[in-house]
Amino acid sequence: MSILSRRLLMVAAAAGAALTLASCNKAGGGAADTAEAMTLGKADAPVTIEEYASTTCSHCGRFATEVMPGFKAKYIDTGKVKWVYHEFLTPPEAVAAAGVLVARCAGKDKYFSVLDALFRSQEEMYRTGDARGTLLKVAQSAGMTEAQFNTCVQDEAAAKALNARIEKAQRERNITSTPTFFLNGKKLKEGELTMAELEAAVAGAGK
Repeated sequence: MSILSRRLLMVAAAAGAALTLASCNKAGGGAADTAEAMTLGKADAPVTIEEYASTTCSHCGRFATEVMPGFKAKYIDTGKVKWVYHEFLTPPEAVAAAGVLVARCAGKDKYFSVLDALFRSQEEMYRTGDARGTLLKVAQSAGMTEAQFNTCVQDEAAAKALNARIEKAQRERNITSTPTFFLNGKKLKEGELTMAELEAAVAGAGK
């Protein structure tokens, strides 16, 4: 295992120790989903857009709250675009990792709603400095108990799976910053996309 691998694994695995109250309670809570990536839209949509993002990245948060809702309604919900979301970690990595684990534990049906709540909670988290409290609030809004939240963010197997996904992104696609977007397998942009840029990209993909 590389130094980077050990560091990322330690960060993700430490999320429980860093963000939760000491507890021996292992009751409740579903295991975190370990699928390669999460998707929105029709599987056979003519255009596929992939996003690499972090729940603690302010640029990702702004894109998710200001651009994504309109794009989703116009292109994803209408079957024109399949959206693939890849998780990444940016500072503070332990908080980003815990957010990913919570979204995964919520299940596929609630994953993107939890993700949206995490992005919308960024300002509160940074303003208050209460990462654990903010994450717990999001988890509870998705129907998780505090015990389930504690168990979720201390899931070593889920942390290892997250680490593996991030290493793959770095190794195969040289992902170093978020957000980074790909369109039909080719890099589209590093940095936020506007609605106009997205629409132009989708239009161009059809030519």
